[in-house]
Amino acid sequence: MSGPASPAGASRAWRAAVVLARLAVASVGRLRVSGAVPPGLRSGPLLLAANHVGPADPAVLVAAAARVGLAPRIMATAGVFRAPVLGWLMRRAGHVRVERRSAAVRESLAAAGAVLAAGHVVLVYPEGRIGLDPGLWPERGKTGTARLALRTGVPVVPVAQWGAHELLPYGVPRRLLRTLGRAVWRRPVLRVHFGGPVDLSGLSEGDAVEATERIVAAIAGDLVPLRAAEPVRPAWVDRTRPVSAARSRRAGDGGVSGR
Repeated sequence: MSGPASPAGASRAWRAAVVLARLAVASVGRLRVSGAVPPGLRSGPLLLAANHVGPADPAVLVAAAARVGLAPRIMATAGVFRAPVLGWLMRRAGHVRVERRSAAVRESLAAAGAVLAAGHVVLVYPEGRIGLDPGLWPERGKTGTARLALRTGVPVVPVAQWGAHELLPYGVPRRLLRTLGRAVWRRPVLRVHFGGPVDLSGLSEGDAVEATERIVAAIAGDLVPLRAAEPVRPAWVDRTRPVSAARSRRAGDGGVSGR
């Protein structure tokens, strides 16, 4: 597979971020990447839509994307950009800042649209947060990803991942040393699968709810084989992660929506 491309104007920062992500991931887990992105889509514009399982999964996804020849710009919560070192790298590499729970979210979608218009790859989390579903299955998504895809006509590739929730606790820094130490000792398998493009044909921006469900369903479907040994709930319990079925895609079944 080809190596990762570098976002225009930020190649040094991006290469540094990719190297750091790959080293960090290799030190705490065993990365297993499956699936592929068609060569014609790798150069962008392209949306990668992934499930969000924990604070460490952006690094895992960056490392996995590098394996398949992609260097996506990530739509990340504003708090990440305020971090002393990581925030500087995020800004330099041209990632997209998302101000959650504010009117500025619309500005974030516009910024992501501009990145796509420039021909880049953008990684998004349709759920809009780390999942709180009891089974850690993908929750009902927010419509931002779908609206972005329908507005721009850019293809969407679902990315299913499993295992990154064992690297850092949801409530970091609570239980940080204990959880990280466990990961270093056990080196959990970190599985990432790149699926086939989601079929959004025949939909317009007014069909954003339907498009959102198609995207999340594709992620959930690809997630099933990744967590075959944990089909209902995670074997490892993060005691800092609150649990809520309020946004579960199938009420009453523990959120097992990809089966």
